Amino acid sequence: MTSKMMRMKAPTAADVAREARVSKAQAARALGGYGAVSDEVMTRVLAAAERLGYRPNELARSMNTGRSNTLGVIVGDIENPHFGLALRGISDVARQAGYHVILSNSDEQVSIEQEAVRVMLEKRVDGIIVAPSSSAASDNAHLTQVLTEGRALTLFDRAVYDLDVEVIGVDFTRSAQQATQELLEAGHRRIAYVTSMNSSEPYRRPEDMGLTPVAQRIAGMEHAFSVAAVPFIPALIKPNALDDAAVARIVSELFDDAAPPTAVIASDSLIAQALLREFHLRGLRIPQDLSFVMYDNFPWTEIVSPPLSVIAQPVYEMGCEAARRIIAQIRGEEPGPMPQFETRYLRRGSTGPAPL
Repeated sequence: MTSKMMRMKAPTAADVAREARVSKAQAARALGGYGAVSDEVMTRVLAAAERLGYRPNELARSMNTGRSNTLGVIVGDIENPHFGLALRGISDVARQAGYHVILSNSDEQVSIEQEAVRVMLEKRVDGIIVAPSSSAASDNAHLTQVLTEGRALTLFDRAVYDLDVEVIGVDFTRSAQQATQELLEAGHRRIAYVTSMNSSEPYRRPEDMGLTPVAQRIAGMEHAFSVAAVPFIPALIKPNALDDAAVARIVSELFDDAAPPTAVIASDSLIAQALLREFHLRGLRIPQDLSFVMYDNFPWTEIVSPPLSVIAQPVYEMGCEAARRIIAQIRGEEPGPMPQFETRYLRRGSTGPAPL
């Protein structure tokens, strides 16, 4: 009996039409929210749909109305709390506006991002919010395709060359300079920066990092070194910190050197946790042996010992704004001026004087 019930077909619009004693066309218009029907027909159709437990075919509705009330969101790493907090902001605003969210994880790989965009366009999402894996125009024909198909597009965190769409993000140059300046004033001269950004070549200059927060952060660091008239050491910029094993390798490169860094800056909280684990295994004390700064401010950074110095950004608010602005695009509304999101350097107990 249970198997038979499971095989029973869900009620269709035709079933609702028969139950409501109206034509199929009238039922379809009432259920799909398009076209004109009388109040009496609408009432009868909705009552019949409720009695039968009818669930609308969202794909069919989107084909009729041109809208699916769905947003696609593509992020680089869903395990990164930075994206988790942004997604909370996106989801909160989307839900209040009557939109659903479809999420995809790119693993910071262009090929995976391209496939995610293809699937979302096939599912007829109304718009896509994406943290692009690459700034290069040659890597982003799939994002241009989003616009070609008449869908809304907003970029999160990172821009793309020659793609004229809004970017929700912050400029880290000033706060990166401030954090580096304080470390330099405390006597640090060898300051490392560890990032998950992919790079097949050793770091040379910020421009090589594209239109990304990483480029802004390193530019801020270099400017602080320049102002202090202290030589900047490009070899201490360490990309490709993609997992715990890569972080362990980077720590070995840095601290097996005859002149290891006296301060380390982590690009995000996942890298920070992996670095702290490696420092503990090596018996390095913070801040006595090594000063430490990380990007993003989460509650746990204040309750560890010592509390961590961080560069904070309003991630949740940025997620909310990304959703608000793309929904305005979809509805043909004026989103208003772009807010100026600010970053802040919060000095806590993980930074101190350079060891003698």
